[in-house]
Amino acid sequence: MKKLSFLGAGPKIGRIAIPYLLVTILISVYYKEHFVFSISYAGILFIAGAVLMTAGLIFYLITVRLLLTGLRQTRLITSGSYFCCQNPLYAALILMLMPAISLLMNSWLVLTAIFVAYYVFSRQIHSEYEEMELVFGDDYLKYRNETPEFFPFPVKKILRSFRR
Repeated sequence: MKKLSFLGAGPKIGRIAIPYLLVTILISVYYKEHFVFSISYAGILFIAGAVLMTAGLIFYLITVRLLLTGLRQTRLITSGSYFCCQNPLYAALILMLMPAISLLMNSWLVLTAIFVAYYVFSRQIHSEYEEMELVFGDDYLKYRNETPEFFPFPVKKILRSFRR
């Protein structure tokens, strides 16, 4: 059986998203006054960022553990964070960790990195889908049709589980 790639589309996404994120961070540090959300709510934004960062890191680490199990066993993982969406690692980075950095820094410019990262993700993820289909076939296609691609709101799956 063919082994799956550990990195997947990550390097293709990261090669654009990470430099963009770093540039927004540097610009926000040097020209802070131009990009703040709010001076009066800076403390609240920092706390919200710290909570979001903690939740994002926990979600990310749990997902990495599941991913490693699946890679080691060449098994399609559909439980845990993979129940919520097909790409929970990218979702954690783009929907939780990047916004957390933005809140911690109190910079709306840093927040723009999520749009760039999501755009690149949507253009590059198809190579992972092709690899998954080759390795897992119909099981993967069924999972892909039932599970949200990116945004972790599996409403249909949850409602279906109540009907059983």
